[in-house]
Amino acid sequence: MATMVQAIRMALHVGEERHGVTDVFGEDIGPPLGGAFTQTQGIKTSWNSPLDERGIVGMAIGLALAGQRPVAEIQFCDYAFNTIDLLKLAGAMHWSSAGDWKCPMVLMTPVGAGIRGSIYHSHSFDAQATRLAGWKIVCPSNPRDAYGLMLSAIVDPNPVMYLMPKALLRVKGRPGEEVPGEPGDDKALSKMIDQPPGGDRSKWRPEWPKLEDLFIPIGKASIVRPGKHVTIVTYGRDVLMALGAAEEAAKDGTDVEVIDLRSLHPYDWDAIKTSVKKTNRVIFVNEDTEITNFGEHLLRRTVEELFYELHAPPKLVAGKHVPGIGLADSLEHASVPQKATILAAIRETAAHVP
Repeated sequence: MATMVQAIRMALHVGEERHGVTDVFGEDIGPPLGGAFTQTQGIKTSWNSPLDERGIVGMAIGLALAGQRPVAEIQFCDYAFNTIDLLKLAGAMHWSSAGDWKCPMVLMTPVGAGIRGSIYHSHSFDAQATRLAGWKIVCPSNPRDAYGLMLSAIVDPNPVMYLMPKALLRVKGRPGEEVPGEPGDDKALSKMIDQPPGGDRSKWRPEWPKLEDLFIPIGKASIVRPGKHVTIVTYGRDVLMALGAAEEAAKDGTDVEVIDLRSLHPYDWDAIKTSVKKTNRVIFVNEDTEITNFGEHLLRRTVEELFYELHAPPKLVAGKHVPGIGLADSLEHASVPQKATILAAIRETAAHVP
């Protein structure tokens, strides 16, 4: 079973071989490192940019407008905030030209806590990304979705932001989350596509498996756990935490439905609406800070459109509104949702009597 970072790497390979990817670039993306998380090892079109996030985004826009199909990376989303004006330009390109110009670029960036990245490598970019009109935003929670969403992002004619939950990059998929075409043996896959540590890396070449195309539609959620008492709407790293909390809640007789949005924009409102009408209770979970949070938008829409379906107040479980996340495990755990905080929200919501 592939890890998420291997799935991303395989999707980039398929993208450059079959779907027109012309450049994969960013800080340390090219040889010899192949990305801070090894996500671009063996990618033929990869190259190293200067340490300049604004230059990376500007270059991607220019290449896209010139007819290329680039995949650019901001090494950590913490350093994307100084590119907002350029991101707005990329998102506005198709709209402001009345459809005459397309901007087929992918901007990928690792997001979130979970690796003890402290104050400069633990931010989330979810809420900020969804404020950038004209962008599609995706955030996978497992290797298969990571592969399929990347291919969908690559072939999209306009900009797609690909948020990579850094805490999941080394996590293997569960049964049913395989990348189509990957070998069944983990060690065999690693030997084929993982660059050996040390030595002369310039002579290493990957041996890619015979991978199949998989295009997961952007804007389509996945019901990863059906349930009838409470709905959890989440994405990325928090999907696994929500599933763990749901299993704990089941011991008390509470049946929790977990929705993995996969796409933050466009998002699958029909999936949310259908689930809330079934369970009559909903919790929105993500790591971004709680003030002006993307989950607040979903909560507001739920109240406006589904008020009379609700048997309990909808809840938001989100990151604390603090400037950064401390290095110590205790500080990190206190700053972003954990399984225990999600479980507490489930129990409170389930216990509410209308």
